[in-house]
Amino acid sequence: MLGAPRQLPALPSGLARGEIPSLASLGLEQEVDEPPKGGEHEGRKRLERFLAHDVSGYRENRNALCSSSTSRLSPYLHLGCVSAREVEDRLGSDGGSATFRRQLCWRDFHHHVLLHFPRNATSEFQPRYRGKIKWSHAERRFVAWCEGYTGYPLIDAGMRQLRREGWMHNRARLVVGSFLTKDLGIDWRWGERHFMRLLVDGDEANNNGNWQWIASVGTDPQPAYRRIYNPTRQMEAHDPDGSYVRRYVPELRHVPDDYNREPWTMPAHVQREVGCVIGTDYPEPIVDHADARRRALERYRIG
Repeated sequence: MLGAPRQLPALPSGLARGEIPSLASLGLEQEVDEPPKGGEHEGRKRLERFLAHDVSGYRENRNALCSSSTSRLSPYLHLGCVSAREVEDRLGSDGGSATFRRQLCWRDFHHHVLLHFPRNATSEFQPRYRGKIKWSHAERRFVAWCEGYTGYPLIDAGMRQLRREGWMHNRARLVVGSFLTKDLGIDWRWGERHFMRLLVDGDEANNNGNWQWIASVGTDPQPAYRRIYNPTRQMEAHDPDGSYVRRYVPELRHVPDDYNREPWTMPAHVQREVGCVIGTDYPEPIVDHADARRRALERYRIG
């Protein structure tokens, strides 16, 4: 065991400590509305809570979008407030601990990949796809995705969580990444860049590795169709009561459960009754998923 952290010695006397500069003094502004508290103290609080209460259910509940079983340690691991080595050392032998340990391994894996293949920072890992896929550069659709106005509730909830908190549940990251690259056919590098701009856990190696994974151009040899996620089915599986969507997309809070995954299917009178008229209060889907899936498979049919 690593034991408790040692107390650091006091700073030398007479040292000008100064103050941490404000964002405004650096010519910057905060783009995230509600970023998490930073620092080692907060990171350790989260770690202790996760180990004491949530890790045991991590294997079963980690994909549930409103579950507390996700650790939310990624910003503190990224910024060095919490040591990945210590976390691994303190994990037990139960199923939840084993599953979380694998996530730490994936974290190291992506760092090793980028170390040995630095060109991944700008191009696809798989040579057969480099410069071969005809990516879309549809600015309006990309902005709709960034702002969370695609007409697909789960996609919009994830993107608005990112804007609000500077963080997004991992399952949501996968679904919004699939939607951008497969449904909209937009270059994965655009999504990678947007994530790095807003994520408080934004890490070049992990962000790059996961974007290439969901775009089916990275180290994972699975065919592209394995990474085309249906937003409706993903919401049914991981946000069945709509709690996650209703938290981040207030326009849909009063939409009946029968329509909360596909609000555009609501009859007109129901839309008026619940105050969510599609096309006015909430956008129509910017793309048809079934048609987009067919087009995606065509794009990946190289050679």
